[in-house]
Amino acid sequence: MLGLIARPFGFLLSFFYDILGNYALAIVVLSALVRVAMYPLYKKQVLSMAGMTTMQPKIREIQKKYANDRETMNIKMQELYKEEGFNPAAGCLPMIIQMIVISGLFGLLRYPLTYLGNDTEMVFAVHHSFLWMEDLSQPDLWILPILSGVATFASFWMSSQNSAMQQQAGNAMNIIMKYLFPIMIVWLARSYPAGLAIYWFISQFVQIFFNIRFNVLRKEIREGKVDATGKKINKKK
Repeated sequence: MLGLIARPFGFLLSFFYDILGNYALAIVVLSALVRVAMYPLYKKQVLSMAGMTTMQPKIREIQKKYANDRETMNIKMQELYKEEGFNPAAGCLPMIIQMIVISGLFGLLRYPLTYLGNDTEMVFAVHHSFLWMEDLSQPDLWILPILSGVATFASFWMSSQNSAMQQQAGNAMNIIMKYLFPIMIVWLARSYPAGLAIYWFISQFVQIFFNIRFNVLRKEIREGKVDATGKKINKKK
C-alpha cells in the first residue's frame, strides 16, 4: 500500500533531480510543491475547526434547550450548520489525505532506493553530499534535527494561537504537541536519513507561512467577516 503512494513521489523526485542535478535541492522542491499543493486542504481543515469553535455557544444553547428532545435538537443543529455554512465532516477528509501524502513521502525519503525504481543515477544521488552533510542517506546528528524541531515548534505554536486549543493552556495534549512533539522530531531526525529531515524542515517552514494566513482567517471568522467556508459575509446596514 505504501508503495502505491511512495512510487509516484519517487518519479517526481527523479524528475526534479534530472532538472536540478542535486538530490537535496530536488527534495526541497518536491517538499515545498507538495505542501503548497495541499494548501486548499489545510485551509479547509482550519476553516472547519474555526467554524466549530465560533459556533460552540450556539451549539450549547441548542443542546441545553432541547436536551429532552433529541430529534428536534438534531434538526436545529442541522439548521445551524446550514445557516453558518458549516459542514461537520469538512475537516476529516483533508486530514486523511494529508496523512496519506505524508506517509508516502516519509516512506520514499526513509527508504529511497526501494521506491526510486531502476534509476541507477539516483542510487548514487542519495549518497551525495550537501552543505555540511557528507552523505544524505545518513543521519545528520545536530543541525538539521534542531532546525526541524524549531520549525515544528514554531508551526504548532502559530497554529494554536487563535484556536480553541490555545484557550485551554493547561490541556495535556496541547502541552505534548507544543513541547514534547518538537523534541521527539529532533530525536527521530537524528536517526533517519538527512534527506528525510530536509523534507520535514522544509514542510514545516512552508507551513509557518500558511499559519500566518490561517490565523488571519480565524480572526476574520471570530469577527464575523467570513463564514466557515471562507466566504466574506456582507453585513446589512
